[in-house]
Amino acid sequence: MKRAFALVAVPALTISLAACGDNGSGDGKDPMAGHSMPTSASPSASEGSRGRHNEQDVMFAQMMIPHHRQAIEMADLAVTRAASPKVKSLAADIKKAQDPEIKQLSAWLTGWRSSVPAPGTGGTGHMGHGGMDGMMTDQEMKDLQGAQGAAFDKTFLEMMIKHHQGAVTMAKAEQSSGRFPAAMKLAGDIVSTQTAEITKMQNLLKQ
Repeated sequence: MKRAFALVAVPALTISLAACGDNGSGDGKDPMAGHSMPTSASPSASEGSRGRHNEQDVMFAQMMIPHHRQAIEMADLAVTRAASPKVKSLAADIKKAQDPEIKQLSAWLTGWRSSVPAPGTGGTGHMGHGGMDGMMTDQEMKDLQGAQGAAFDKTFLEMMIKHHQGAVTMAKAEQSSGRFPAAMKLAGDIVSTQTAEITKMQNLLKQ
C-alpha cells in the first residue's frame, strides 16, 4: 500500500509544481500578472506627463529665458546708474520676479527633454532676435550702459517698456496656442504683472 501511495503522490506533486511554476504562461490566468502592471506602466505614465505640452510651450520657454535674462541684465545696470529710487525699486522688482521664472522655464525644458538656452545665447547679437519681441539690440544695450543719472532713468524706462511689451506679446501667444497648463498660467502671470509695470513706467516717464 505504501508503494502504491508513493506512485500516486509523485505525479500529483509534479502537477502541483508545474501549476505553481506556470507564471507568465500567456493564458491570462496568472494571478501575479496584475501586480507587474504598475511597474511596466510607470514609463508610459511619465511619458504621458511629458506629453502634455506642445511646440508652442517649448518655443515659449526657449524664447522667454533669454528675454528674461536681458531684462535682468538691464535691471542690474540700474543699481549703480539710476538716479531715481523708484527706478531702482522697479528694477529690483523685475529681477526678483523674472529670475525664478527663468529657473522654472529651464526645469520644464529639461523635463520635456528640450534644449535649455545657454547664457549668452538668444540674447543680444544672437539669433537676430527672431520672434523675440522687444529684445534690445547690441547698440541699445551699449547706450544704456553708457548712461548715468536722469539720462539713464529715461533710457531705462523707455527700453524696459518696449521689452515688457514684447514679453506680453509672447505670453499672449502662449495663452492662445500653448498646451501645458503651468506654462499657460505663467504666461498669464507675465501678462498681468508686466502690463501693470508698463503702466507704472509710463507714469514715471511723465514725472
